[in-house]
Amino acid sequence: MLLAAGIPAVLNWLPDRSDESGGSGAKYNAATKGVVNRSKTTGGTLKFAGQAPDSFDPQRSYYGFVWNFARYYTRQLVTYTPKPGSKSAELTPDLATDRAEISNGGKTYTYTLRKGLTWEDGSALTSQDIKYGIERIWAEDVVSGGPKHLQQALDPDRRYQGPYKDTTRDKLGLKAIKTPGPRTIVFQLPKPNSDFEHLLAMTAASPVKQEKDTAAEYGNAPFSSGPYKFRSHAPGKSVELVRNPHWQKSSDPIRSALPDNITVDFINQGETLDAGLLNGTYDLALGGTGLGPSARAQAMQDATRKNNLDNPLTNGVRYAAFPQSVKPMDNEHCRKAVVYATDRRALQAAFGGAMEGDVAPNLLPPQFAGSEPAYDPYGVHKNGGRPDADKAREELKKCGRPEGFTTHMATPGDMPEELAAAEALQQSLKKVGIRTQIDRLHGTQKIEMAGSPAVVRKNGYGIVLWRWSADFPTGQAFWQPLVDSRFILPSGNYNISQVDDPSIDKALDSAIADTRPESAAPLYAMVNRSVAKSAYYLPFVYDKAVTWRSPRLTNVYTSDVYGAYDFASLGVKEP
Repeated sequence: MLLAAGIPAVLNWLPDRSDESGGSGAKYNAATKGVVNRSKTTGGTLKFAGQAPDSFDPQRSYYGFVWNFARYYTRQLVTYTPKPGSKSAELTPDLATDRAEISNGGKTYTYTLRKGLTWEDGSALTSQDIKYGIERIWAEDVVSGGPKHLQQALDPDRRYQGPYKDTTRDKLGLKAIKTPGPRTIVFQLPKPNSDFEHLLAMTAASPVKQEKDTAAEYGNAPFSSGPYKFRSHAPGKSVELVRNPHWQKSSDPIRSALPDNITVDFINQGETLDAGLLNGTYDLALGGTGLGPSARAQAMQDATRKNNLDNPLTNGVRYAAFPQSVKPMDNEHCRKAVVYATDRRALQAAFGGAMEGDVAPNLLPPQFAGSEPAYDPYGVHKNGGRPDADKAREELKKCGRPEGFTTHMATPGDMPEELAAAEALQQSLKKVGIRTQIDRLHGTQKIEMAGSPAVVRKNGYGIVLWRWSADFPTGQAFWQPLVDSRFILPSGNYNISQVDDPSIDKALDSAIADTRPESAAPLYAMVNRSVAKSAYYLPFVYDKAVTWRSPRLTNVYTSDVYGAYDFASLGVKEP
């Protein structure tokens, strides 16, 4: 039936947008196409600046830029390939000698660890250390905040209570993970999950040495299994990493470990950060939001500085959700009227123009399996991103609201562009008789209110503006929180449109159970088409950012996984 729907039997895992061979010279956008300034030279200090992390504890962090940075001091059984662009989303062995041996119908994953793995004190890193680190995810009363994907995959009923409440002698009582030897680890899933190795590539799957675990304080100075260790950490101010003398390159084919030192200054003011980047005080930003409008314009107008800018996709998509508990958004034709009436070019301009995002014809960004960049069910590209007022009015008639309707529009209100986008949408909808009142949500209100179906219904939020970025680069990570009916939660809900479609749930189950990416991709494409056909969401733009790379940096390229530069490969050339 999928083939009959016009979905190809085999889709590429990810569209290959990068030229891996790349040039070595610094040119505008060069790091999105290949490697800039190739070098194996070691030494120097790599200087970051940016916002403070939620935590440096590998099991607690939920910031993508921390996951990127944490690879300096953490390792995982498998990780992502240190190559540019689409190849960066391919898994490769890290602590393990090879990818998993999968058996038992896709429910058992077995790994053998490399020889010579050590901690920063020179002691051996074992399979028990990996198990213990993963077990910390269950200790939500102590190690709070991080992703729970492994918990959901290994122990969906949450029977385990975490190592701090573990009554077994060695505090390794999670039955879903076996360690028959110091170099062997076995995961036993209750049901198959095709993305399980992607879960193990997240920093939440990092080993933790039990004797060095300081529980809630571990993020102040995590014990290193990677090429660098913490020399100092002043929370909210700065961090310095230095070489881990017990790390062995022979046991780590992933990390180049070129700089001698890595420093981070935490800066909350965007203009101060941008100035520090452009004047050479810092080499690159820790986060991936990019330069602000003023610094971007300044750099773009300077031919030399422009050569040090890149404009990568960031893995995020901006969109509107239509909560179906709020009338008339329970009517497919009313939703389609909003989709046709939307001026996406105006929204793109509100977010900062073409350098801040590509107009999106469908919800699934091009980096994901199953994406179809040419799939344009509402003629977005055909119309140049402009609205189709005639079709919008036709849909209003079909939904029984020929004169339009009134609803509330909720939008995150912390940034000027978010309000500008809401106002742009408000103006385009007004032209066909759809009247909106903008309600700005600040800080924690964004998820507390928009993420609560009861609050959404009570406040009449018929349109909710949002941004989504998946935790790992697969269709499961992208789609399940947004459209799986079993993920409609009373709080912390991301299925804001309250999609409840059995055919979508079934397609997701089939894709997740299939361990072959070439088979899962058409199912994710089908989900994308089903979401578009019923107008559950209104995609605006695929997020981009204008990022700065210092001319001192070597081995610079953007990673599709992190939507930013691959930190673990970077080096510096000192004067």
